[in-house]
Amino acid sequence: MEKTTAVRILATLLAPDSGRATVGGFDVAREAHQVRSLIGLTGQYAAVDEMLTGVENLLMIGRLLGLSRGDAKARAGELLERFGLSDAGGRAAKTYSGGMRRRLDLAASLVGRPQVLFLDEPTTGLDPRSRTDLWGVVRGLMADGVTVLLTTQYLEEADQLADDIVVFDHGRVIASGTSDELKATTGAQVLEVRPLDEANLELVAKVVGDVVEAPPESSGGRVVASVSDPEVVPRVVRRLDELGVVASELTLRKSSLDEVFLALTGHRAEDGTTGDDDEEAAA
Repeated sequence: MEKTTAVRILATLLAPDSGRATVGGFDVAREAHQVRSLIGLTGQYAAVDEMLTGVENLLMIGRLLGLSRGDAKARAGELLERFGLSDAGGRAAKTYSGGMRRRLDLAASLVGRPQVLFLDEPTTGLDPRSRTDLWGVVRGLMADGVTVLLTTQYLEEADQLADDIVVFDHGRVIASGTSDELKATTGAQVLEVRPLDEANLELVAKVVGDVVEAPPESSGGRVVASVSDPEVVPRVVRRLDELGVVASELTLRKSSLDEVFLALTGHRAEDGTTGDDDEEAAA
């Protein structure tokens, strides 16, 4: 089962073939109405009506949820201000940038004040600045007590936002835990060495490989190797010093989630053939 399918089942949009799932204590199959009263959902692509203004989009959602016109209008104004869209509220959504549409879409999912919010790849297609802005919005929701389940193909995003992470690979859960717990599963740290003179890159790679007794990776002007014993660092430094090689950078850090995924599966998250399964769901 891929992560988007899992979200659709939890949001009562799909019936499970087998097994059982609950949201807020309610069974998603037998008590779907109660589940829907608790949740909000934002899919991979903004679902706003481009011909309507920002205010009209939120007002329509509020009225569909049974709010009075006055309450719907007040809620729309509150959400537009919260998401930095007040000045654009009177404009048609088709004039919005991609980041603005995503924020409006997210605002729409909050009109009903959900206790649980499902975000299925909310930053897909966004530029780095818009993605960072949306991260801030998600952190704000979590601070307000909203439970957020977020799926993403960006492992850095899961690292930045998630309290708990579930890793999917080809439709199966292969690991779960906090970011630090997952990083600890590899039992290794990562050594990075960047020579001041890039012409020495091959020599640095040989030194690192000899010391750690495993072939390192060389890319982007640096050498990267998995290290289980931190004592190798001074040995690498001494060998480079003996050879007269100056390092402009030399760091020992925790494994990234990308590197954890690689260790768990033998391939990077973006190397999957479907583009959907080799990703993470973070809550």
